[in-house]
Amino acid sequence: MTQATILVTGATGDTGRRTIEILTAKGVPVRALVRQEDERSAALRAMGAEVVPGDLLDLNAVRSALEGIRTAYFVYPIAPGLIDATARFAQAAKEAGVEAVVNMSQISARRVAKSQAALDHWTAERVFDWSGLAMTHLRPTYFAQWLLYPHWRAHILEQGQIRLPFGEGRHAPIAAEDQARLIAAILLDPLPHQGKRYNLHGPVELSQQGVADAIGEVLGRKISYQPISLEAYKQELLDAGLSAFLVQHLGEVALDYQHGVFAGEDSIIREVTGEAPMTVQQFVTLHKELFNA
Repeated sequence: MTQATILVTGATGDTGRRTIEILTAKGVPVRALVRQEDERSAALRAMGAEVVPGDLLDLNAVRSALEGIRTAYFVYPIAPGLIDATARFAQAAKEAGVEAVVNMSQISARRVAKSQAALDHWTAERVFDWSGLAMTHLRPTYFAQWLLYPHWRAHILEQGQIRLPFGEGRHAPIAAEDQARLIAAILLDPLPHQGKRYNLHGPVELSQQGVADAIGEVLGRKISYQPISLEAYKQELLDAGLSAFLVQHLGEVALDYQHGVFAGEDSIIREVTGEAPMTVQQFVTLHKELFNA
């Protein structure tokens, strides 16, 4: 039986690109929806993906991208527009005869969320559920990739510090590489996961000092956790050029983090894929050249 083409949105992002890499390596036909043609989309073509430019807020572009698709991965950045994009995607998917969608949400998505982005994710989940599509919602804790993003990585490299207002909260950082393995597995066999919501975690829950110690263990230097005030954190993020929408989200989820919303350890990635997600040490080792820059 011929494998139907799978659509991956957010195709140049952390999880989308890696999902495409896994699927194309298995010989699965993939259509990659990208915002624009650039060197990143060229890299997707080199993997063997069919690249289609389009905006998730453009109903006709999304409908065209979904033609002939039976399963799809939907992901939207932490930015305004998620609910509109979700409604358009769901409508286009129904028109195209899509059967199953894997939706990237977040662990802080709750009806009572104070973060606008988290509340939007909760609402988007409900929109997808109303659509009648076979849905699987993924709710990851903080990505391990946050350690690589410029603002946070600079503090680690230049000051030997993780500077966050996370108090004594804990989480198990989850790598995009491991999320992609799960996403690919569900896209290839969505029926067992229909109607499920999965919280995604790494294998070992750590305090922020525990994360710092794990990084330092690999780098061979002392890394410490420096708690800072919420206001100082938000000002640092604004000064770094992050959008007001993203800063509002990060400020509110910092409080969620303090209250245990992000806590937990993996129970689904190993079960579905047969392989445990990476520890912080394994993640830092994999990306060590970025920490030694």
